[in-house]
Amino acid sequence: MATAPDPKPVPRALIEKIGMLSRARQSEVEDFVDFIAMRDAASASAERELSRMATAVSDPAFAAVWNNPEDDVYDAL
Repeated sequence: MATAPDPKPVPRALIEKIGMLSRARQSEVEDFVDFIAMRDAASASAERELSRMATAVSDPAFAAVWNNPEDDVYDAL
C-alpha cells in the first residue's frame, strides 16, 4: 500500500479556529478531515486502476504493431 505524503504544517490560525469550537464541532471537523482523506485515497486508487485498465486495453494494439519480423532484431537488445 502506498504511503501518504508528508503532511504540510497546519497553519496556527486554523488550529486556533478549531480550538475555539465546541468538542462536538471539533469531532465534526475530524470526521470531515477523515472523509476527505478517504476520498483522496479512493481517487488515487481509481486513477491507478484506470491506468492499469488502459494499459491492458492497449496491449493488443501495440502487439499488432510491435510483433513483426522487421522488429525482431530489437528483441535481442
